Amino acid sequence: MVAAINEFLGLGEEMTTGARAALTEAGGLVTILFTDMEGSTVFTQRLGDAKAQEVVRTHNRIVRDALKACSGSEVKHTGDGIMASFASAIRALECAIAIQRAFAQHNEEHPDTPVRVRIGLNAGEPVAEEEDLFGTAVQLAARICAQAERGEILVANVVRELAAGKGFLFADRGEVALRGFEDPVRLYQVRWVEEG
Repeated sequence: MVAAINEFLGLGEEMTTGARAALTEAGGLVTILFTDMEGSTVFTQRLGDAKAQEVVRTHNRIVRDALKACSGSEVKHTGDGIMASFASAIRALECAIAIQRAFAQHNEEHPDTPVRVRIGLNAGEPVAEEEDLFGTAVQLAARICAQAERGEILVANVVRELAAGKGFLFADRGEVALRGFEDPVRLYQVRWVEEG
């Protein structure tokens, strides 16, 4: 309901921190998305600071365009990635796929400076505080992102379950031990490359 109202009002990624906090404090389920650029340190060493920053700006533009189109809210920039939140797991998955497709197109057009990104998603009820989101749901999303390969979207089982029947294709990656988590976590790869 909140997402539909925000979309109607044109708020999308401009959702205020207060609105995001209200959603979370009200017990609202939030889907967290992390992006992480592969080899950002190598880029900096190979291209130099100024040129590497151009690559980061390309990443930021592509991710922010997808967030805007999918009603996502940027929570923070992580240096070589972005953390975002969504009121809908479906929107988060659509955004992740849009991001990977946009990078694939960018890389075809700019083979000399390809940008390869890994994406991880989890859903839960994080704590909103000081214009940021915290807690297990966020930490798990970050760990899932770290497990992804370049060009890959990995999600927790809860995201797959929330998207059941919505036309997304998932490949079971099995249970994975993630740093800091006692129990293994079942991960799924989202298939985003169009076949045919």
